[in-house]
Amino acid sequence: MALDWNKLLCATRIREILRGRASASTPGDIRSEFERDHDRTVFSTPVRRLQDKTQVFPLEPNDAVRTRLTHSLEVSTLARGLTRGATGWLVTQGEIAPARASDIESIAATCGLIHDLGNPPFGHAGEAAISSWFEKKRARDTGFFGELERSRQLQDDFLHFEGNAQTLRIVSRLQILADQYGLNLTVGTLSAAMKYTASSDALAGPTGPHEKEKPGYFASEREIVEAIREHSGTGDVRNPIAYLVEACDDMVYATVDIEDGVKKGVISWPGVEDAFEHLTSKPSAQALESIQDHIRRASDYIDQAATELSPKARGEAIAQHFRTLVIGTTKQAVLETFASKYQDIINGTYHGELIKDSSAAGLIKACKSVGRAHIYRSEETLRLETMGRRIIHDLMDFFWEGASAYDPSMDRAEFDRTFQGKIYNLLSSNYRAVFETSIKSPTLPIRYHQFQLVTDYVCGMTDSFACKLHSQLTHG
Repeated sequence: MALDWNKLLCATRIREILRGRASASTPGDIRSEFERDHDRTVFSTPVRRLQDKTQVFPLEPNDAVRTRLTHSLEVSTLARGLTRGATGWLVTQGEIAPARASDIESIAATCGLIHDLGNPPFGHAGEAAISSWFEKKRARDTGFFGELERSRQLQDDFLHFEGNAQTLRIVSRLQILADQYGLNLTVGTLSAAMKYTASSDALAGPTGPHEKEKPGYFASEREIVEAIREHSGTGDVRNPIAYLVEACDDMVYATVDIEDGVKKGVISWPGVEDAFEHLTSKPSAQALESIQDHIRRASDYIDQAATELSPKARGEAIAQHFRTLVIGTTKQAVLETFASKYQDIINGTYHGELIKDSSAAGLIKACKSVGRAHIYRSEETLRLETMGRRIIHDLMDFFWEGASAYDPSMDRAEFDRTFQGKIYNLLSSNYRAVFETSIKSPTLPIRYHQFQLVTDYVCGMTDSFACKLHSQLTHG
């Protein structure tokens, strides 16, 4: 059965669906519900925290190098622009009414803004650190998971901890506006924000559907996911907007990470050119020609526009223009692929990636290869990621002592006087409130919620806060 844009653009908010109380809008507010989603997201605490979270370089002092916030703003902006091109085509094909185009663009912009909210401190190394903490605990204590041993998903939610699933948890539960429904976003936005669709125990192998490559939600949000799927009509397939936002994320980080590497001095622009020339995996003749063309055009443009630049400034300028050219080329290729794959997308039978299936696939793959080989593996980045792993492990050890001791049946005043109670009260009051509400009518074992309390708190920290708190707790 084909997806229906009228259902995909469901403007009902998640609280109303799960509880029945509608969200009140301000009299005279002319914004659409999807524009309200975007605006309340911009003003939210998790978005502000992104300004001190790692994109590539942890604890970066150079304010010209991107953080998660600047990356997310760039993805959001690009998502709005790319989706405008897609909606223009959808209108000409009679797939949507012209009035719905702006709704899709607003949803895409919001999804670009929130797509990394669930990332812990120190980037993807932080995700791996959280997973490895649980692995180490289980290896040392076979009973560590307790009742969770009976359910593969309840274990895998932590052994395969995933920032995308945590993003859904943040916007639907943890970021409290007025109650337990987080930012209380619309079904349309929440549906499009789900980059992955599988639970942690139902992941596909390397040859399986891309949307099942990583966990899309935790067991704690299953009810929310089921409601989103029912009211958006997606079932367990991806929302079409998710494909467009994913493409924007890929084309941004593939190009700007090279730009930041040059800005930071991790690699020079001549070093970038050399890296493209000596790629381990040789690109196709078409991709190689595209790479060389973009390098030549970027260099010629800067050399014609500015003749008195130092070698470093020239390199930075070329890297910036190279990024602009590559994104421009890839945007057009993605729009062409979206149109050619549209029937499969709307029928729920497309399981690929728009960039990988586009004419720009080789160009973006080459950019990612240069990033992996020469930027992400720089000595400084690896050293700081190793430090971040140690910090996360130590903090989780410390706060687990408090979270694991909490028992709703005990005398609270007495508990608060214990050492474990004092640790417990150092945890975020918001997250403790969510935790204490969850265990009042538990559908999941209390140990699952205790695990989540610790991961919620540590995951929500900024890089600097995690370092400072670690220093205070370990060195006084």
